[in-house]
Amino acid sequence: MDAAADATTGQFELNADQRAIQEMTAGFAAEQVAPYALDWDRERFFPSKVIRETGALGFGGIYIREDVGGSGLGRLDAVLIFEALAAACPGFSSMISIHNMAAWMVDMFGSDEQRQRLLPKMTSLEWLASYCLTEPGSGSDAAALRTKATRSGGNGSDYVLNGAKQFISGAGDSDVYVVMARTGEDGPKGISTLVVPKDAPGLSFGPSESKMGWHMQPTRQVIFEDCKVPAENLLSGEGAGFRIAMAGLDGGRLNIAACSLGGAQAATDKALAYASERQAFGQSIDRFQALQFKLADMETGLQASRMLLYAAASKLDRKAHDAGKWSAMAKRFVTDACFDIANEALQIHGGYGYLHEYGVEKLVRDLRVHQILEGTNEIMRVIIARHMIGR
Repeated sequence: MDAAADATTGQFELNADQRAIQEMTAGFAAEQVAPYALDWDRERFFPSKVIRETGALGFGGIYIREDVGGSGLGRLDAVLIFEALAAACPGFSSMISIHNMAAWMVDMFGSDEQRQRLLPKMTSLEWLASYCLTEPGSGSDAAALRTKATRSGGNGSDYVLNGAKQFISGAGDSDVYVVMARTGEDGPKGISTLVVPKDAPGLSFGPSESKMGWHMQPTRQVIFEDCKVPAENLLSGEGAGFRIAMAGLDGGRLNIAACSLGGAQAATDKALAYASERQAFGQSIDRFQALQFKLADMETGLQASRMLLYAAASKLDRKAHDAGKWSAMAKRFVTDACFDIANEALQIHGGYGYLHEYGVEKLVRDLRVHQILEGTNEIMRVIIARHMIGR
C-alpha cells in the first residue's frame, strides 16, 4: 500500500486502508492489552493466549505471502500495527514483531515445500516463533557465532547442533526457533539457517532472565546439546545464513523503532493528561512555560520520528537501494528520541512517575532495550557511515 508525505502539512498521509489498519489495531490493543499490561509486567506473566489470538487478525504473518495464510501487507502497514500495539504495551508488540521477522525469513528464503509445511501454522500463530542469532560471546560481531551444526544420519539426513544462543525472546514458550549456526568456515560464509522445532531432541532452555524491562515476555538462553534437526529444515542451502540474518534485520529495525514510537506516544499522552490535572502554585502545571517547552520538544521528537520511520518503511517496501541505510537511521534516531521522550514524561509526573500504577516507569524500562537490540545504536552509526562513504 502506498502512502505519501504531504509537503504542505508535513504530515505523512496514509490511505484509507492504512487508517483502517491503525484503527482496528488500536481498538484491539485498547480492549485486550492495555487493561492488563501493568499486571503482566508486575507478575512477569507471558500472555501467550492473547498473542496467539492476534493470528485471527492477521498479525502472525503481516508481510507474509497470502498463499500460506499471510496478510500480504507492506512494511509501512506493519509499522502502523506495531506502533498501535506498543501504545498499549511495547513488550507485547515486540514479541509479535520478532515472530514476524522469523516467519518472513522462512517465507523469503524457504523452498515452496518448506513454506507450505511451516508457514500456515506460523501465520495463524498456532506456532509462535523466536529468532536465534546472538550468543554469549557474539553480539554485535554476529559473524563470530560459534553454535555449530554438523551433518549426521544416513545420507546426511539430519544436522546435529551444539552451542547456545543468548537473550532469546519467547524462549521456552515459542514453538519454533529460526537458528543461525556454523556449518562451515569461520566468518559469515560459514553460517547457515535452520528451523528448529521446540520438541527437537537435545534442545533446552536456561532460566528466565531477570530484566530491567520487557517483563511480560520470557528471555532465556536456547541451548543445543547434540540437538537433532532434519536437514529438510535448512533454509537456502549451507552458507546463506548470514545473508538471511542481515536481510531480516532491516525490517526488524523498523519494527522495533515502531514499538518505541508507540510507547513514546503513550507516555506523551499520559504526561499531557497529568499536566492538565496536576495543580501547583494555584494553577495546572501545564500553564508553566518550562513544562510547555518540554511538551513541545516531546511532540517535535514524536513527529520527526514518525516521519523518518514511515519514510524508511516506504523505502523498504519499494526495495530502494538505500533502504538499509534508512532502516539504520530510523532505528537509531527513533529509539534514542523515544526513550528520551518517555523519560521526560516520567519527569513531568514527578514522584508519581516513579510509581508502577501510573504506567510511565514501565514505558521507560521497556523502551530502554530498543537502543540495544536488532543491532545496537552504535552499530547503526557504523552502518550509516559506511553507506555514506561508499563501503
